[in-house]
Amino acid sequence: MAAPRPTAAAADDDDHGISFAEAFWVWCRVALLSFGGPAGQIAVMHRILVEEKRWIGERRFLHALNYCMLLPGPEAQQLATYVGWLLHRTKGGLVAGTLFVLPGFLSILVLSLLYAGFQQTMLVQALFFGIKAAVLAVVVQAVIRIAGRALKTPPMHAIAAAAFLGLFFLDLPFPLIIAMAALAGLIGDRLAPRHFRLPEPHPVDNGAAPALDALLDGTGAAHARPSLARTLKVAALWLALWLVPVGVLLAVLGPQDVFSQIAVFFSKLAVVTFGGAYAVLAWMAQEAVQHHGWLQPGEMLDGLGMAESTPGPLIQVVQFVAFLGAFREATGLDPFVAGVLASLLATWVTFTPCFLWIFAGAPYVEALRGRHGLTAALSAITAAVVGVIASLALWFALHFLFGEIVELRSHGLRLLMPLWASLDLAALLLSAGAMVALLRWRLGLLATLAACAAAGLAIFMLRG
Repeated sequence: MAAPRPTAAAADDDDHGISFAEAFWVWCRVALLSFGGPAGQIAVMHRILVEEKRWIGERRFLHALNYCMLLPGPEAQQLATYVGWLLHRTKGGLVAGTLFVLPGFLSILVLSLLYAGFQQTMLVQALFFGIKAAVLAVVVQAVIRIAGRALKTPPMHAIAAAAFLGLFFLDLPFPLIIAMAALAGLIGDRLAPRHFRLPEPHPVDNGAAPALDALLDGTGAAHARPSLARTLKVAALWLALWLVPVGVLLAVLGPQDVFSQIAVFFSKLAVVTFGGAYAVLAWMAQEAVQHHGWLQPGEMLDGLGMAESTPGPLIQVVQFVAFLGAFREATGLDPFVAGVLASLLATWVTFTPCFLWIFAGAPYVEALRGRHGLTAALSAITAAVVGVIASLALWFALHFLFGEIVELRSHGLRLLMPLWASLDLAALLLSAGAMVALLRWRLGLLATLAACAAAGLAIFMLRG
């Protein structure tokens, strides 16, 4: 039953009638069910928060989601933080956002420890061989899904193609591609707005007003009203929590130490993760594999397989990358201790900014209503993300299907040429089977991962 609309005299931040204890257990449930990437995670929250609990209405849920999509970082985790903040202020946002990450963090930490310790065993190699095939199919599925939603007009197709060419062949920095797409959206909104504005949904709320809507549409909640003084305090606090540890590591260990490099690299990643984890994975893989040498291309696929098969945001793969980097390069520490510390560090600098964006910016969300320029910029960024993910899919496919890749560079262009004699037919057949299972048979993600892992084990047993 919806909470009663508060009166002006009785209005309070908690007049929605939802206790913190009840919300805590609901956020635990959301966290444990958050499989399947951002689409699945957002669907879980919508079902629980909008349809089942009726804590927030459809329109407000979508408005919050649109705001989170404008931000760098995992939109599903930020949406949970946003709703938790609306419910119970800062403590509610902290609990919702942290619980959303915690199951995945613990799962990937355990898997990273096992991977580092037993990577050379035949069983681990066989299982991850199959998982890589499933991950490749998942990335291809992501390209198709996002393209179907984002590429509605010729300019959007052009932006996606330009992003693909810029990243794969010109080796342009990912942040530059996102910035150029946003600029194209802003200009396009002035010149041809009908090509750059995605149609707004037309949701319908049935029944009595949900609890939060009854409060916020009435006298409102004090913490949801914009305040410059409060915003400055919040920004100063969360910037310090985020950047002071990075500065300390740089001052104490120096910029060449692996922990300093991890802190700086993933701090940069935290501010360019527009469009979800798939979009930034291409840049992260390029930097972590080719520049830092923390892991091999095939290991990047293994890490994404871990993130796909565990709850939580896909960007949690950062801790696997950091774990292997510190495991192999940290000196003076036990490799496993170094890996655990690096996992904690990467997670901290990746997700701390997410709380900053929500706690500082959420009170101003209402000011974003009707800003068509922002909508156009977001639409263009989403189109660019299609090209970026397509680049990621091709990069993964080349490194999984072929044993040898030659990189050619000429006149500012980069070309990855596979040696056809090194084609792995088993990898090709398994990847094709995974794509049929996901795209044709509509098999679930976890079922596809499990089937591919079992197939990988069978292939290695047949090979002897």
